Amino acid sequence: MGVVLLVEDNKKILDANRWILQERGHEVLCAETLAEARAMLCRQTPDIAVLDIMLPDGDGVTFLPELRKICNIPVLFLTSLTEQEEIISGLRAGGNDYITKPYKIDEFCARVEAAMQWEFSRRNNLKFSHGPFTLDLIAGQAQVNDEPLTLTNTDFKLLYLCLQNEGKIMEFGFIYESIWQRQMGNDKNAVQAAVKRFRQKIEPIGYDIYAVRNKGYIFDKV
Repeated sequence: MGVVLLVEDNKKILDANRWILQERGHEVLCAETLAEARAMLCRQTPDIAVLDIMLPDGDGVTFLPELRKICNIPVLFLTSLTEQEEIISGLRAGGNDYITKPYKIDEFCARVEAAMQWEFSRRNNLKFSHGPFTLDLIAGQAQVNDEPLTLTNTDFKLLYLCLQNEGKIMEFGFIYESIWQRQMGNDKNAVQAAVKRFRQKIEPIGYDIYAVRNKGYIFDKV
């Protein structure tokens, strides 16, 4: 079981999410504003954070870089179905996943726990090396030829996946499920946004992730 930070200004949603996570054995830290979240993070480091995008004193997307400086943990965004622009912004900023309101409690718990399990798995492994790349799976950091490579959490997961499947076609659904730990459905936007950002990081070092029409992508040398 892990420690979950919930940042949500709707008290009914906050209380419901806290109750169900506590029932499943998790420790839950609750904040209704970003100011309260900052205070929480000064006292304790959670294993995962669930951030509402719209908050009384700011928004979760803008807060993400600040949070990541304090602790490199998975972050899930809560958003309404009408906030598509915010969803894309959140994923591009490095969010691990998003949950749209209204949602089913079982789905909420499944996504939180899937992200948490990936984090625990990452912490329990040490390093992964492939070609010029070395990945520190505990710290979530990567190097190329012993030089640091600046990556978001999602970038890092995608690089790890690509290195494990270099030269092979990775279908959209496979990429989505490997990174976000749930079925993709009809939504390719998250994969496409992640790949677009990731390509900008790897092209300068002689690699690319090539699109395969109607199938997915291949990671290989340029």
